[in-house]
Amino acid sequence: MRAALGLLLVLLTPAYGGQSTIVVSAAISLTDALQEIARAYEASAGAVVRFNFAASNVLARQIANGAPADIFISADEVQMNYAESARAIDAATRRTLLTNRLAVVTPLGRGEDIVAAQDLRRPSVRRIAIGDPSAVPAGAYARKYLQHEGLWEGLQPKFVALASVRAALAAAESGGADAAIVYESDAAASAKVRLAYVVSRDAGLNITYPAAITSGSRNRAAALKFLSFLQGPEARAIFERFRFGVVVPDP
Repeated sequence: MRAALGLLLVLLTPAYGGQSTIVVSAAISLTDALQEIARAYEASAGAVVRFNFAASNVLARQIANGAPADIFISADEVQMNYAESARAIDAATRRTLLTNRLAVVTPLGRGEDIVAAQDLRRPSVRRIAIGDPSAVPAGAYARKYLQHEGLWEGLQPKFVALASVRAALAAAESGGADAAIVYESDAAASAKVRLAYVVSRDAGLNITYPAAITSGSRNRAAALKFLSFLQGPEARAIFERFRFGVVVPDP
């Protein structure tokens, strides 16, 4: 952990050379949407946005341990709560940015008979990739969903628990897993998987992405400006294209 944090500090510290550089530690499921949004922002605002993408639990601990960042965007409230309890974020700036849904995907050309949760019990589905449910938000959501469906215990032998939701997606993309439980936005971002189905909101899940300025931000004014941009119409259109739900701020 210390070695990884040291490497992160080396990689990110030069980014603070200019006052217009913003460092964002963001859940890995946001990669595609945020990179596109950053290009649009940089073109219009003249600022530089740099990202540190990883599983939210990893990011929360990095920030709590002093890793440089201006904004933290988590894929669940649990990891943001951890960062807040460590006084690593400015709680006054915390806001709910996005929503998402779970989706089940399969490798292209396979799994056409998977259209609902019960189909994951089929003998043809031998390996199901998920984020580690003890740490990764997507994995915790997957566990809650399958418990809701009464399938969690019965599917245990099939699970391949991985370090992030994008690792679960990659397992389906490569064919190493017969199915993966990821976010709807991950499915939308990949041309290498088949979308089997999207989990209904009736499954009792409330998937939200909170964001906040970090306590150690070295460029607070610029960070607040970018955070506001993320809730504006241009960013909203990009998020929606990647199948995120956008939480519109109160006027």
